[in-house]
Amino acid sequence: MKTIKSNVLKLALFATGFSGIVAEYNLSTLASYFIGDSVFQWTMIVSVMLFSMGLGSRFSKNIKHKLLLKFIYIEYLLSFLIAFSSLSVFVLYSYSVHSGIIIYIFSIVIGILIGMEIPIVIRINKNFESLRINVSSVIEKDYYGSLLGGIFFAFVGLPFFGIIYTPFILGIVNFSVAILLLIILWKEIHKKIRTSLISLSVFIFIILIFGIFVTKPITLHGEQKRYKDKIILSEQSKYQKIVITEWRNEHWLYINNKQQLCTIDEAMYHEPLVHPAAKLSGVIKNVLILGGGDGCALREVLKYKDTKKIVLTDLDPLITDLAKNNKIIKKLNNNSLNNKKVRIVNRDAFKFVEDDSLFYDLIIIDLPDPSSIELNKLYTQEFYMLCKHRLCKTGTIVTQAGSPYFAGRAFECIEKTMKASGFSTLAIHNNVVTMGEWGWIIGKQEISQNELKNRFINIKFDNIETKWINEEALLSLSSFGKNFFNSDTAEVNKIHNPVLYKYYTKGNWDLY
Repeated sequence: MKTIKSNVLKLALFATGFSGIVAEYNLSTLASYFIGDSVFQWTMIVSVMLFSMGLGSRFSKNIKHKLLLKFIYIEYLLSFLIAFSSLSVFVLYSYSVHSGIIIYIFSIVIGILIGMEIPIVIRINKNFESLRINVSSVIEKDYYGSLLGGIFFAFVGLPFFGIIYTPFILGIVNFSVAILLLIILWKEIHKKIRTSLISLSVFIFIILIFGIFVTKPITLHGEQKRYKDKIILSEQSKYQKIVITEWRNEHWLYINNKQQLCTIDEAMYHEPLVHPAAKLSGVIKNVLILGGGDGCALREVLKYKDTKKIVLTDLDPLITDLAKNNKIIKKLNNNSLNNKKVRIVNRDAFKFVEDDSLFYDLIIIDLPDPSSIELNKLYTQEFYMLCKHRLCKTGTIVTQAGSPYFAGRAFECIEKTMKASGFSTLAIHNNVVTMGEWGWIIGKQEISQNELKNRFINIKFDNIETKWINEEALLSLSSFGKNFFNSDTAEVNKIHNPVLYKYYTKGNWDLY
């Protein structure tokens, strides 16, 4: 019987190790989603939780009696807190409560409770095993549970259950641990306490089941309060949160709360992105689009009948699946992702270019803004050099470069980095009504900067159907006036010196 009890305690630690590590990762993902800068948030959340676990271990020495009962209470409390952590953040954020504070409070409290568990279990298990075996075996099971938790979160939790439902799975795990301990160690619990424990167990179970059923409508209500228009789609992939809103017959696409496009004026973004660069390349037979999973840039490329092969590389299969199958996005991109010329690759853009062997007449970089260290690498000199190796000598490269006014130093940094990679560059910009002033950098090899600009302003669009761009627009696209916002002090962005995302996050986004 002693062996059974000891194994049950170790199983409990295995399960709580599983639950604890997944809770850390889920809170880190929440922080990345709501606050931004994922590397910083993951680092801080994990560090804060580990520190809090240390505090919990320290606090556990004050628990002197009824250790098993206290452990069960901790499991109940953890099951409730972890299960409702994400839902609470979504709801409070919708009412303008600062989400960062709430996430870190959850991290501290949950960390403290997790930290109290291991010392308590070791103390309970000392009655069943010698100290040498007791300590090593208990901690061993906790670490094994953590490994399984990491695997679960990466391959099952986040991709299939998302950051809202995954915590309820963890809550059920903690609740099940408490129930198992009650069953196995029932006789060791005082009779007067058994009735209250049964009532508490029923109450916690009802709360968890109730939470599972009301989570979706409550989350949708909370999300809706953050968007001015009606949400018609809300999906969570393992990479990002995707939302589509609707007003009258117009639609907005958001990724991680940031607008990606609006059907009212997306042509004012995608046409300057694609057509000048395409025209500067001459005949474009092979085209590489990095990012652009919504298919709008691809739609513009397909207007060139000489194209034979187009490779679209977007990390997230959810966004390309939406672009292929969602009736709104599919109509917007003119069913471009289902064109026979198009090959879709769901892979990191850096790795794809690094491993690719084809040469392209046109490379279009339509990636998210460099707001984090991971995205920063896709705007580095190393990345542009890889692209250069895949570009034909007469080919053209173009990248979206954020706003030349809201984040002028970041815009300047991207152009400097492309120049350092061996390109002659031309910066262009346009006022996209729903996004503000936005910019792109065009690059070519083996011609001077002056020649590049002369070719640009002499582009003709007579054989291409466009909604907005024409010859008249070219002068305004390439005119910036005096250097009003930029400081001309930006450094070249490199993998070992990732300055761009710092410039971006320190931009004048309040103006926007």
